[in-house]
Amino acid sequence: MNQLKTILLFGVLSALFIGIGGAFAPQYLAVFVALAAVINLGAYFFSDRIVLAMYQAHEVSVLDAPVLHTIVSELAETAEIPMPRVYIIPERQPNAFATGRNPKHGVVAVTQGLLDLMDPRELRGVLAHELSHIKNRDILVSTVAAILASAISTVANVLSFGTLLGGRDGEDRTSLFAVLAMIIVGPLAALLVQLAISRSRELHADQTGAQLSGDPEGLAGALLKLHGASLLIAPEQPRPGTASLFIVNPFEGLERVSRWFSTHPSVEERVERLRALPVLREPAYAVL
Repeated sequence: MNQLKTILLFGVLSALFIGIGGAFAPQYLAVFVALAAVINLGAYFFSDRIVLAMYQAHEVSVLDAPVLHTIVSELAETAEIPMPRVYIIPERQPNAFATGRNPKHGVVAVTQGLLDLMDPRELRGVLAHELSHIKNRDILVSTVAAILASAISTVANVLSFGTLLGGRDGEDRTSLFAVLAMIIVGPLAALLVQLAISRSRELHADQTGAQLSGDPEGLAGALLKLHGASLLIAPEQPRPGTASLFIVNPFEGLERVSRWFSTHPSVEERVERLRALPVLREPAYAVL
């Protein structure tokens, strides 16, 4: 199922990318097709490295972050997946994401703000959620969506700038309006594809994470803290195309958009669902 999602994702976002470029410069359609193929290959094989580099994340060892490694190792064993690599993002806003092509290449990245804000129980809940993305094998789909959506937005911004500068006397106004419409619709369609992927996978990861940790309240409390912090602390490295990767929307405090266009389900809904789940076993956070 996830392989099918990945293929469909490549197809839809590639068509948008080619459509935007072709609408602006039909004579270079072959160039945009080739560029889309290169982006697809890069997104598949290097999407994790790209997104980690975008956020200047650095890998940490067990000596650098013993508590973080202990929790990840214990949860990975429970989830029956290989131990992911662990990264820290130098960012004040508390947040986290998982990436990688598959569980063998899994990565968990947390911001420094998350480590500063969470107690061990809440940190465990967040990490259980992120390892659930790896266990559920949806990390490739979400990371590829983020990379391709970012590429579409970048191309749309560049082309819109060129179109506005070039839209002078003698040019076909109808054609100009069609290009501008494509530039607006393309990123919006890319966002809608991300929404379809992100919302369902976040709810699924919440449930799986609660099962891994045996402590739904730990994740519920963490989500409430994260949501509150996102309203007060703006992201230092704002990259809207990658918002769907994170456990909570990094841009909640910057723009109050409609629920229909949010990359995440509401925190209220997520907390309500978590608190309806049974506690499966005694939380292990107290021994850390």
